[in-house]
Order: sequence, then structure tokens, then C-alpha cells
Amino acid sequence: MKLTLGFSPCPNDTFIFDALVNKKIDTEGLDFDVVLEDVQTLNQWAMQDKLDVSKISYGVLPLVLSSYQLLDAGGALGKGVGPLLISRQPIELSRINQCTIAIPGQQTTAHLLFSLAFPEAQNKKFMVFSEIEDAVLSGEVDCGVIIHENRFTYQLKGLTKLMDLGDFWEKQTGVPIPLGGIILRQSLGAELSVKVNTLIRKSLEYAFRHYPELPEYVKGHAQEMDEKVMRQHIDLYVNDFSLSLGTDGEKAIQILRKTWAQQNARTEEVLEPLAIVH
Repeated sequence: MKLTLGFSPCPNDTFIFDALVNKKIDTEGLDFDVVLEDVQTLNQWAMQDKLDVSKISYGVLPLVLSSYQLLDAGGALGKGVGPLLISRQPIELSRINQCTIAIPGQQTTAHLLFSLAFPEAQNKKFMVFSEIEDAVLSGEVDCGVIIHENRFTYQLKGLTKLMDLGDFWEKQTGVPIPLGGIILRQSLGAELSVKVNTLIRKSLEYAFRHYPELPEYVKGHAQEMDEKVMRQHIDLYVNDFSLSLGTDGEKAIQILRKTWAQQNARTEEVLEPLAIVH
């Protein structure tokens, strides 16, 4: 059986899925038609019910739960892993509401966290995450929210950190930051859902056993080709929460869902605990 599978070309995702998509583990009769795209594209596709299995931002999860269910394995949560607000020169945080801000996609967790910190900011420009540093450097925008590899490269380009949005989230909520998770189409059924979740966990366990070796799959798709940066990226975003959400991870997702409902004036949302596939 073949399933469509989408995730980003960033090292954390290719590290997790390498053994699965390249059949370094027994895939138990499953084949995967893989598409690598930036997370905002994957978010949009999830809202269109396009793929069978996909990485998404937790910021879009409330909008896709009618068609998809969340898997326990393969996600990105943690502490000290949040997006950063950066600029060319220092800017007082009290002036952010008057600035033009580049955001890596409207439905991303990064946007949700920025909106939590700056609810009155309106001058937003949504773009692919890899374009944000250049937009700030060129003066196209005043500041930008950066994620992924850019967390490790912005200082090399002379950019300044104004705020760690993940740190703000952690201080406000006391829980880890839910960045991205893996969803699977509900119509595929319970048995297949459990199998896919188990295979993703086995794929990551394989990757951990061989780390710090970097598979060619990771190196071939990384935006930042320095292996040190790739390992920094993996060390930051791939952890025990990627193997299993656990109680703390599930609590963090529930708080993020409540935050999303409040920001979107969706007070009618019934926020029962998610039926997560284990």
C-alpha cells in the first residue's frame, strides 16, 4: 500500500523520516510517496485534505481535526526551541506594533506565538521562512520571525535578536512549545494509523542509534550545508517528545489549542482532550 507523505526538507524532519522513506527499517508493506515542502505549504495542503500523512504546524491543528488525527510520534516540541523575533538594528518592543513584520506563514505556530506576545501588531507580511532574513536585511520589512536553521545563522548576517518568542510562551504557560506534529487522514482507519505511528517511531529510533552520523538524505536537503549547523538543528528540535508526546506534550498542545481559540474568537470550540494515535 502506498501513502502520500509530506514533511519539510529541514534536518529535523529528514533525520526523523530518513530510515522510513529509504527503507532502512522494515516498512511492513507500506510505501511512501514523499513530498518535501515548507511548513506553510504543508499547512495549506492539510486544510485542503491533500496528503495522507503530513507534518504541520500545531498552529493549524484546530483547522484540520475534522479530517485528520494527530500521531504521537514524529513531532517537534521542547523548551528553548521557539521562534525568534529579529531585526537589523535594536528596536524597542513597545514599537513593534508600528513595525512591518515578516512571519513564516499565517497558520504557523510561529505566527500564533508572535500574536500571543504582540496581539495588537497588524502590519504582517507572510512569506516562506527561508526568505525572512533577506527581507529584514534589505529593509523590505522592519523585523521578522525566524525558525529552523535561521536560528543559528542570523547573527552571522549581523542581525539582532529582539525577543525569544518561545521563552515568552514558556513563561506565560509553564509548558513546552508545541511547534509541529504529524497528522494522518482519519479515513485510513485505526489499524493503519497505529502502524504508521509505530514506523515513524522506529525510524527515529534508527536515526538516534546512528547519530551523530548524518545520513545523505539529511545533508542533501539541508538549506544550511554546514554539518555543525545541521547537528545543532537536530539537537534542538529532535528529542524525547519526538518519540512520544507524553503527558507534558499533550498538555502543551491542549494549552496551545485554547490559545488559538482565544485569538480567533472561537469561544464555541469544544476543547476536549485529543484522541492521539499511539
